Amino acid sequence: MSDVGGTVDWDGMAASFDEEPDHGLRAPEVRGAWDARLRGWLPGRAADVLDLGCGTGSLALLAAGQGHRVTAVDSSPAMVELARAKLAGRDAVVLRGDAAEPPVGEGSADVVLARHVVWTLPEPEKVVRRWRELLRPGGRFVLVEGVWGTVAPVGIPADRLAALLEPVARDIRVEPLSGDPLLWGKAVDDERYAVVATV
Repeated sequence: MSDVGGTVDWDGMAASFDEEPDHGLRAPEVRGAWDARLRGWLPGRAADVLDLGCGTGSLALLAAGQGHRVTAVDSSPAMVELARAKLAGRDAVVLRGDAAEPPVGEGSADVVLARHVVWTLPEPEKVVRRWRELLRPGGRFVLVEGVWGTVAPVGIPADRLAALLEPVARDIRVEPLSGDPLLWGKAVDDERYAVVATV
């Protein structure tokens, strides 16, 4: 996860992080729903997937299970430890680092995958340009985001994220996710979506 301006204690949250249905993907129906979405978003052939702000590695595990080579990055040592345990024995490596400036080389990934990370970044437009440098020609962004809360909402609206991608990507597609309760383990009424874009 990103630091969110240093205000969130991700290490402190790590032990209970997977208790949220859409974090741990412990329920078969939730895991299956995310697995199906990833199959639609990720390439059909084995690819190098860079999962930024990976948390405990739930999406990285699904991607590895689909035959992709995964590099997962998180800034929280506790999250990294849990992700490494979850991904043990898979074609995956988990690195400690900042999602905004991941410790990987330019042109090293076919996919930049991030879930609920962009909204935490203080300079998302700068980060999206940096992430573009990590992608090979024909690579893609798969960014899952949303806007949560009613009194003091947090997040990033889909139209804003799509606009951030316009200078660095093409074929930008927004896929609404709020209407699929299986993804979240419950019905939700806030804005949740994925943006898939090709470079």
